[in-house]
Amino acid sequence: MDFFNHVQGRLMAEQTDVAQLAEQFGTPLFIYSRATLERHYHAYANAMPNRDLMICYAVKANSNIAVLNLLARLGAGFDIVSGGELERVLLAGASPSRIVFSGVGKTESEIERALQIGIHCFNVESPSELHQIAAIAERLNTQAPISIRVNPNVDPKTHPYISTGLKQNKFGIKMTDAPDLYRFAHQHQHLNPLGIDCHIGSQLTDDGPLLDALDILIDQIDTLASEGISLKHVDLGGGLGVPYIDEQPPSPAQFMARVDERLGDRNVSLVLEPGRSIAANAGILVTKLLHLKQGEDRKFAIIDAAMNDLLRPALYQAEQKVVPVVEQDRDTYTADLVGPICETGDFIAKGRTINTAVGEFLAIRSSGAYGFTMSSNYNSRPRAAELMIDGDKAYVIRQRESLSDLVRGESLLP
Repeated sequence: MDFFNHVQGRLMAEQTDVAQLAEQFGTPLFIYSRATLERHYHAYANAMPNRDLMICYAVKANSNIAVLNLLARLGAGFDIVSGGELERVLLAGASPSRIVFSGVGKTESEIERALQIGIHCFNVESPSELHQIAAIAERLNTQAPISIRVNPNVDPKTHPYISTGLKQNKFGIKMTDAPDLYRFAHQHQHLNPLGIDCHIGSQLTDDGPLLDALDILIDQIDTLASEGISLKHVDLGGGLGVPYIDEQPPSPAQFMARVDERLGDRNVSLVLEPGRSIAANAGILVTKLLHLKQGEDRKFAIIDAAMNDLLRPALYQAEQKVVPVVEQDRDTYTADLVGPICETGDFIAKGRTINTAVGEFLAIRSSGAYGFTMSSNYNSRPRAAELMIDGDKAYVIRQRESLSDLVRGESLLP
């Protein structure tokens, strides 16, 4: 459920009129709903009352510090994949003890910083990384908490670019290598093996692959326990899908009940790293229709949002709902929604039935995740503004970039 609904033909973000926001702040414009973010977080946080649970929001989905601060206030932890994301969540008020550091290419300085502030754990992605963490922890005379991210070779049946748990993917450690790495960590005085981790992919509309991966992790937990290596948590990553068009993914409550049943009476807590399923449907991207153009065999609706604002359609052939900001009683037409960028791949949606006229606004739904965070300045286009709606109040949480922002840090030759 989200809080973007048409009321008497006008799209409302909670109690705020979207058309008025577009007129006031310009387009393209990202608009987020505080009530929706809170609702989606609580859907996870309240779903497993009988087991210790840490919900670590995946910062890469939407990294605006106002979004991060809102989740931190609710008690969320954070899943980060870079030093920049680490500093963002700290600025947003996150507790270091509720941060997990994932990613295949952590640098020495990033590892040092994370150890110095006392993060919850590193999700280790390779044997060489484990040895690097051990060496840095020894030099700092501290103990590094680690969780090994294993690659269970489970097919998530999702887009290949967001599949992360197959043997051909760059993520995780081979299952056959994991036991020796746990033994090494268990014996090393500067390593503390806390858990086991996997993340098999994103936008999963069936939790079967996730549960298959969990079964593999449970076997590993039991095998290690028989050797006296007792892990304290299992981290299943994120991945639950969202309804972009007509998908019907399981709810967090349904999924987590199945996880809890499989974990049984094992004394392990659960860590989850949802991003998309918290943020996606908590945001929209508002755009203005600039021109209508009849091509040889199709009509084009040229809008002011482009692939630099919302990359998912061009990168993943992703489909998202597009709705009029103000509903009108007029004839419809079918068109491809395309942007101003000089690329044939610059499209937002293809073959959509709309009745919007030039100068009117459209809202691209489900844009709260992997919208602004994947945006760029391609074609020297300033990035969009971001708003947070709280009831009938609108807060600018990122100003629209200016032309001076586009050249900041650049210089002419003498």
